Amino acid sequence: MILASSIFLITLIFVIWQPKGLQIGTTAVIGAIVALIAGVVSFEDVLVVSDIVWDATLAFIGIIILSMVLDEIGFFEWCAIKMAKLSCGNGHLMFVYALLLGSFVSALFANDGAALILTPILLAKMRILKLNAKTILAFLLAGGFISDSASLPFVFSNLTNIVTANYFDIGFLEYLSRMFVPYVVSTVVTISFLWAFLRKDIPREIDVSLLKNPDEVLKNRTLFKFSWVFLALLLVGYFVGDNYDLPVSVFALGGGLIFLAIASYTKSARAWLTIKTAPWQVVWFSIGLYIVVYGLKNAGLTDYLTTILQDLVQRGDVIAILGTGFISAFLSAIMNNMPTVMIMDIALTDIPNQTLAYANIIGCNLGPKMTPFGSLATLLWLHVLSQKGVKIGFWQYSKFGLIVTPPILFVVLLTLV
Repeated sequence: MILASSIFLITLIFVIWQPKGLQIGTTAVIGAIVALIAGVVSFEDVLVVSDIVWDATLAFIGIIILSMVLDEIGFFEWCAIKMAKLSCGNGHLMFVYALLLGSFVSALFANDGAALILTPILLAKMRILKLNAKTILAFLLAGGFISDSASLPFVFSNLTNIVTANYFDIGFLEYLSRMFVPYVVSTVVTISFLWAFLRKDIPREIDVSLLKNPDEVLKNRTLFKFSWVFLALLLVGYFVGDNYDLPVSVFALGGGLIFLAIASYTKSARAWLTIKTAPWQVVWFSIGLYIVVYGLKNAGLTDYLTTILQDLVQRGDVIAILGTGFISAFLSAIMNNMPTVMIMDIALTDIPNQTLAYANIIGCNLGPKMTPFGSLATLLWLHVLSQKGVKIGFWQYSKFGLIVTPPILFVVLLTLV
């Protein structure tokens, strides 16, 4: 256990620290190689991990490619400006609309897509609106939070969703039917709590006349209109695929590549540049860190967790759901939600209560917001902001996350009871 834990902790430290520009995917792969050489994991374990994460990884690539192409044609910028204009200059209404937009983007384009694509657009528009630093920070903190808390409704909304759904053989429609209500509640409760916490930093009036007309940012109006139809057809495809037990990645990656081909044909995007600039480091991070974490499983961590979870189950459904969700949340906050979801899924394998798998997802999606390194989406979000000149300190973020996350998590978990 000591060796496996040491390799994991050192890997995680370097992922967070990123000394001399060392990227997160490179660090995770190095950690996986060290774990393999040290005997913490075997080559067979690598194959097991690959079998667990391949669908999630390919689906993520597809969603990001689709998001990047939509961003290229002005889809998200149009949505952001439209949202701002609809507020009619009411600052508090704009705050609510911005979070609703974040919830929509996170649900359809995954939390990582929301962090990578929407954050820089919102930041640029807020600077155009000449908002002060406190107001910009309030909008950014709220937007970063909703990107994870709203990543619940679809299997493809978060990598943790895909991994868990595949691990427990949960179908697309079955998953949606159980997580739609938690998604709605999470969105409403998140917006309510964030507004209550940040309302003093939100101005009553904002001059939205400073923004362009939404249609002016579109590079190809025909493709923009078609994109709504394409997204609808893609969503239908997920339901059809569910009937034939097709992997989520078939439609996520297939849809992303098809839309990229259409955009390239209409000269609205350059395929080679989109593929080249896609965040491939996230792929290596996902695979590498999972391999490192599997070493913790081999060292017996999942056995300890199974014992605890079995005790919770004996205390009734409410205690079991809340306990599972908060354990997942706490582990995600201190060791990242990507490894946590796999460890918890393995620990839940022999517990005959599938509701706890959903509690694990909710904990792994919301819990990471307590620390800056709890989720990949937050790491990406902070990286994007730092590139734009916005620095958010560790304690500044953690203070916000530790206050806001637990009550929201508690309420959302109760929707599973």
